[in-house]
Amino acid sequence: MNNLNTKNNKLNFIFFGTDDFSVNVLNELRESGFIPKVLVTAPDRPAGRGQKMQKSEAKIWAEEINISNDFKIEILQPEKLDDDFVTEISKQEWDFFVTASYGKIISQKVLDVAQKGAFNVHPSLLPLYRGASPIESAILDDNKETGVTIMLMDEKMDHGPILNQEVVYFEEWPTKLEVEGKLAKIGGQLLCETINLFLNGEIEEQEQDHSTTTFTKKITKEMGQIDLSDLEKSFNDEKLARKIFVKIQALNPWPGVFYFFKNKDKETRVKIKSASWDNNSNEVKIKIGRVLPEGKKEMDYEDFLRGYNK
Repeated sequence: MNNLNTKNNKLNFIFFGTDDFSVNVLNELRESGFIPKVLVTAPDRPAGRGQKMQKSEAKIWAEEINISNDFKIEILQPEKLDDDFVTEISKQEWDFFVTASYGKIISQKVLDVAQKGAFNVHPSLLPLYRGASPIESAILDDNKETGVTIMLMDEKMDHGPILNQEVVYFEEWPTKLEVEGKLAKIGGQLLCETINLFLNGEIEEQEQDHSTTTFTKKITKEMGQIDLSDLEKSFNDEKLARKIFVKIQALNPWPGVFYFFKNKDKETRVKIKSASWDNNSNEVKIKIGRVLPEGKKEMDYEDFLRGYNK
């Protein structure tokens, strides 16, 4: 759908975003005719074994838009949102900003440049799950009633007034990546609706109930390790099985859940690539699907067991 000639495209705004969540929100904005004049995203970084410079997913999205259309989205990749950055963006007047998974704290000095403020798409029902890992934390808590919030930003993290929310319920947890995609799509749609309502004075700001706030921690690689003995016990312990299952889903694809398997005095790191939960089973609830043994190709878990049991 191409809505580039709608009134929405006459609005001047900057989008701050970096990863796939940002791209999903950008796609929904574009579908409704909202095209940012400027994209602010993370600088290119070396990644992978070859340490080649890698662009952010949001930058790749903007470059593809620039190739296929007459207009151009300006791409800015500042290391810091400092006074020089404020001076740069203050050369134009901006109706509003949008932020979605940008990855940096945005100061009040930057936010004040936008005439109508800055909208943020946050994948939780604020004030629950503020911080760096709202999706992973909801899955780890097995809190299937989650959702997205559109808020007006202030200088504190995920602290500003709420404009709109939508509850999203999961019957069973898919992977974090799949949850993220669904919440970003719903969040992008809700954002488009909210922008128009807010600019027309048809929606009121609602202060968050800060007394009920919960915070999330940054996900680390070490969080993915489980004990092999716990995995083996989980096949007869539903509570333990559930704990391991939600961890597998929450940390997929990064950092992934892994354990160390010792065979003939050799220790092998085994990463669990997929798992499922069987509510109908009277015995084993968790089903390990695919695994990736260190130095080997990805394989079925049962094949892995048969190979090492020999």
